[in-house]
Amino acid sequence: MLRVVLVHPQIPPNTGNIARTCAATETELHLVGPLGFEISDRYLKRAGLDYWPYVNLQYHASIEVFQGVQQRQGGRCIGFSTSGRCSYSKFAFQPLDWLLFGSETQGLPTDVLATCDETVHIPMSSQHVRSLNLSVSAAVGLFEAQRQLGYLG
Repeated sequence: MLRVVLVHPQIPPNTGNIARTCAATETELHLVGPLGFEISDRYLKRAGLDYWPYVNLQYHASIEVFQGVQQRQGGRCIGFSTSGRCSYSKFAFQPLDWLLFGSETQGLPTDVLATCDETVHIPMSSQHVRSLNLSVSAAVGLFEAQRQLGYLG
């Protein structure tokens, strides 16, 4: 089963939108602190609407705590970054992959990227746009991985 991991997310509506996507796809959502908001934040709840009961949400207080869980459960860490080595659409996803996304302002920290098994990027035509919105990037990456693995009916 694929997992989406948000490392230090800062904007509640983005996390809420990603939680909704994870609920719709029955994908675990892992939040790695510190977060830029409280889990109970009303904007977070509003963005997820009434889907929160269907989100398999896991919270990890630090990247070290998360990495311990990931190592015990197995699977590869795939870091999404504007500096990723290859395009996400050319990368071969596997069922136990962890899809890592960084904060809206900083992306994945360099030390986290260094521990990833692979890094991928989402190509964009315009040189004037630095990156996509976090919730869009997570949806694009997750749906491509699910498409490749035949999870989409």
